[in-house]
Amino acid sequence: MEEQKSQHKIPKILILGGGYGGLKVALGLQSILEENQAEITLISKHDYHYQTTLLHKVAIGTLSARKARIYYRKILNLSKVAFIKDKVLEIHPDKKQVICRRSGYQYDYLVIALGFKPETFGIKGVDKYAYKLSSLNAALKLTKNIENKFKDYALTQDQNDLRVIVCGTGFTSIEFAAELATQLGDLCEICGINPKIPKVVCIGRSGQILPIFDKSLSEVAVKKLTKLGVEFITGAEVVECKANGVVIEKNGAQQEIRGNTILWGAGVRGSDIVQNSTLKNTRGRIEVDSKLRCFEYPEIFVVGDCAKASSKDVIHAPTAQLSAQMGDYVAKILASIVKGREIKEDFNFIHRGTICSIGHTDGVGVVFGKHLRGEIAAFMKNTIENRWLLSIGGLSMVLRKGQFRYRTSN
Repeated sequence: MEEQKSQHKIPKILILGGGYGGLKVALGLQSILEENQAEITLISKHDYHYQTTLLHKVAIGTLSARKARIYYRKILNLSKVAFIKDKVLEIHPDKKQVICRRSGYQYDYLVIALGFKPETFGIKGVDKYAYKLSSLNAALKLTKNIENKFKDYALTQDQNDLRVIVCGTGFTSIEFAAELATQLGDLCEICGINPKIPKVVCIGRSGQILPIFDKSLSEVAVKKLTKLGVEFITGAEVVECKANGVVIEKNGAQQEIRGNTILWGAGVRGSDIVQNSTLKNTRGRIEVDSKLRCFEYPEIFVVGDCAKASSKDVIHAPTAQLSAQMGDYVAKILASIVKGREIKEDFNFIHRGTICSIGHTDGVGVVFGKHLRGEIAAFMKNTIENRWLLSIGGLSMVLRKGQFRYRTSN
């Protein structure tokens, strides 16, 4: 009898992280499987999910924290998927165990979806002096800092308080710089500040901003941002961050760029929890096979920023779009395993397009191979964000949390 029970044991599926990938695994499993077919648990250190692609709006205050938060217990079917608020500390693959702050959890199948951490490259002062758009809370801290700097300028009269330095010229950095630049006029009017004083400076290592795009789109973005007042320093290395600016090296010479607010957006890496585990990884990223499984432990699946693909069809820059598709795929794989079926189909990323917003009514990007710019790009950006909300919470979620900021004029 004991042997028969063990043969019919309900498999335990543990999902670490509720970002784009982890949440998609949980929602996929709850839609495919019946109750009691598997014991599914999602663990996250927050009660809520948020769109990391919109953190630049939170950081500038154009998107409220209330609107940004999407609570797990409101979108999960709790009779099928258990949600536990806990902080993951350690992963022990040999014991099939995860240690969290509150408790330890056993699993038969594990999904690692722990997201990213900003990559500082060991540059002096970055951890101490620079803000990072790594979480909703981090974005809110930056919002408060910018608000206080402008509000208190009448007392401080320190022009460096109104100078913002953005380190990096990828998506996060450019979208933040653009969002801030579009709001400077309002901030100055509210606080009674001469609009010629505030400055936004972007510093990049390469000669081209938004390197994911071709040169023509990059040049369009530069023109749009320059028109908004953003200054660019390209082909420069940041060698140190300070309380009142950064030290850069360009053409063999060093110079200091002054500014009392620094945003670090020069790269991301995988999770520290992964890096400190016994799992083979490169800077917090685990190499996965064509079915997104860890090579050493096939019962472990990895999605999103923690996954380092070995198949050429899967190797892409880590994006929300990639993470979500990985999550959908892993949900199908796990559901098939639970049902005793075999899936031969490998993961295949379908790149539908990428848009970089330049404020809420402008942008540049590529959708299904076609270059977009201007208001149509901004409209498509909002459509992409709303499509994600539709996929996790239906039309009511789109109406409550969606991006409807597209308009033809002010």
